[in-house]
Amino acid sequence: MATLVGKPCPDFTAEAVLNGQFLTVKRDDYKGKWLIVFFYPLDFTFVCPTEILAFSDRYEEFKKLNCEVLGASVDSKFSHLAWTERPRNLGGIQGLQFPLLADLNKTISADFGVLTEEGVALRGLFLIDPNGIVQHATINNLSVGRSVDEALRVLNAFQYVAEHGEVCPANWKPGADTMVADWNKSKEYFGKAAAK
Repeated sequence: MATLVGKPCPDFTAEAVLNGQFLTVKRDDYKGKWLIVFFYPLDFTFVCPTEILAFSDRYEEFKKLNCEVLGASVDSKFSHLAWTERPRNLGGIQGLQFPLLADLNKTISADFGVLTEEGVALRGLFLIDPNGIVQHATINNLSVGRSVDEALRVLNAFQYVAEHGEVCPANWKPGADTMVADWNKSKEYFGKAAAK
């Protein structure tokens, strides 16, 4: 499977639901911002609401980092609307803070490479930079949800790289040491790491 990392984000226009309203969402609406697009299999399921609500409950953390969030599935805007009106204690996602895209014709899921043979989307997450380039992608099979902490960590890391030009080692978090992507200059980082 070909990867989108390092390539322009696929263009898309889709109907979406937010705050009980239908709206049209386009890729170009997010130019100049960081964007997370995450796919999930279906509305009214099991793992999906746990992920969607986890991202929604921490949406303000993404916004503070100039990052918007979009969820997407192959369901209709009407299914999304019904689900967003259902209380959380009944498996709903009432109070959702970001738009859910309706990919009823499945072209967006296919363009992002997450559409299964059964016609639902795998749990794909894509981080797109302000220039529209995909910087990060993860794809999980249907049974395991994603980590909001990891999505925020990766967002912070790519923003650090974009601003400072240094690279982030494994498990990097804001405030931790980075390194210069040069063989001789990187030895300073390796020397510090070995001394710990």
